[in-house]
Amino acid sequence: MRSIVCAAALVVMAGCLPVTAEPGHTPPPVAGPAAPAAQADGDSALPAAYAASAMDSNLVLKPGDKVHISVWKDTTMSGDFVVGVNGALLHPLYQSVPVAGVPIPEVQQRLQKFLTQFESNPEVVVEPMFRVVVNGAVRTPQVYQLPRETSIFMAIAEAGGPLPDGRMDKVRLWRGGREYTLDLTHADAAWGNSPVMSGDQIIVTQRSHFFREIFVPVVGLVGAAASIINLIRR
Repeated sequence: MRSIVCAAALVVMAGCLPVTAEPGHTPPPVAGPAAPAAQADGDSALPAAYAASAMDSNLVLKPGDKVHISVWKDTTMSGDFVVGVNGALLHPLYQSVPVAGVPIPEVQQRLQKFLTQFESNPEVVVEPMFRVVVNGAVRTPQVYQLPRETSIFMAIAEAGGPLPDGRMDKVRLWRGGREYTLDLTHADAAWGNSPVMSGDQIIVTQRSHFFREIFVPVVGLVGAAASIINLIRR
């Protein structure tokens, strides 16, 4: 009878153990620039060239991003506007100007040229706000619209910071169709201080509690199995 109970316990434990996916499996499609091929999944080192390129003219807007436009002495053409699925801004006039997939400096040039129809020598400032998801073991998980100079550290802070059981040594970043496992336990971490990019998904993983989540349920199930066996014997 003892062997039967042990066998039942092993089956129960096998069914309760969590199934995990190793980094590197094909992730869901994510909007954003392609990750560098030299960066291996699981590494926390950010290539210097990639960090530098995050703020250069290769940075582009995606549908769902937001743009803050400031036109000197013209409040009617100023404000925050979302990039629609058609690649243009959701605005009665600006909707004729394609901005998605266009480098940020060129977006400003296009808008300035467009505004010459209404005034001479318009002064325009364009500030992109990237759509970034911060999820997992943070206080306020949600979709954020963040300025392009926002770092990954700052994005997590915007979400209220990690919860007590959040693992900053295993923060997962989905970017450009790849998953990266980042160690952000140090203030000088290269990835942590790198800017966010449009479509980033930042997930602070949760520390597992073996005793509470696995051991206690297993013990309870084994006890239930033993009770059933005793009833059968009677």
